[in-house]
Amino acid sequence: MQETAKIWMNGELVDWGDATIHVGVHGLHYGTGVFEGIRAYETTKGPSVFRLAEHIQRLHASAKLLYMEIPFSVEEIRSGVHELVRANGLPSCYIRPIAFFGYGSLGVHTRGNPVETVVMSWPWGAYLGEDSLTKGITAKISSWTRVGPNVIPHVAKATGIYLNSMLATTEAQRGGYDEAIMLTDQGFVADGPGENIFVVKDGRILTPPLSTSILPGITRESVIEIARDLGYVVEETDMIRTDLYLADELFMTGTAAEVTPVRAVDDVDLGVGPVTLELQRAYLDAVNGRDERWSHWLDVVETVPATA
Repeated sequence: MQETAKIWMNGELVDWGDATIHVGVHGLHYGTGVFEGIRAYETTKGPSVFRLAEHIQRLHASAKLLYMEIPFSVEEIRSGVHELVRANGLPSCYIRPIAFFGYGSLGVHTRGNPVETVVMSWPWGAYLGEDSLTKGITAKISSWTRVGPNVIPHVAKATGIYLNSMLATTEAQRGGYDEAIMLTDQGFVADGPGENIFVVKDGRILTPPLSTSILPGITRESVIEIARDLGYVVEETDMIRTDLYLADELFMTGTAAEVTPVRAVDDVDLGVGPVTLELQRAYLDAVNGRDERWSHWLDVVETVPATA
């Protein structure tokens, strides 16, 4: 992670090195936090944050599922993101809002613990490697299953849930693969540790339904809308691991991963297909402001007017 000048912390900009917390915060010990991953892209209109309001709304929804009340509104955090992007002077960047239970009691309950709200930003390129978008990645079906919907609320982008993801990613990379793919306890395809999954088969685009304990991805939703606009049939449907082996194409989506082809699963070669690359181009055109049809998804950060 590359340090930048400022971090937005509880409503104020502070120096990067001063954005510290006590080791006794509840969120550190019990994973009681929620977060978002957001990107700002350099466009002809200036730095533009992709679907910022929807991300902050999901942050609040995640908090509600953890019985947490974030002390800043969607608009206040949105304004904080704009302030931070301006302060750090990055034309494009990754943005990480996080809210967590802070220092107070260290019982499992959260009563009496304040909620800390922070936004970071820093430069970040291709999440899965510089060649991932063009050459694709390799994936392994993980031995770790996706946590069930009645175990932890999978709709929440909660910090503690990502222990499940960390184990899957670490296992895959230790085995020589780029990423993991997780199944449900029933053997249905769920998602990647930080990405949603799409299969292309016989001209149709298939993706697991929310009932497989996946996060309702904002990039996932965007790609579905773009694909349908391009004339593709997109279906949410249960799939098993052999559906991945027999796919014509396979790709992952996410804020960090964007639209990343999966060229092989468990050493079964799939290659990088034309539908994936078409959707990748269309998505990157949308987020970079090159397609006016999707301009409503871009939240342009206004630069501070020059003073006389």
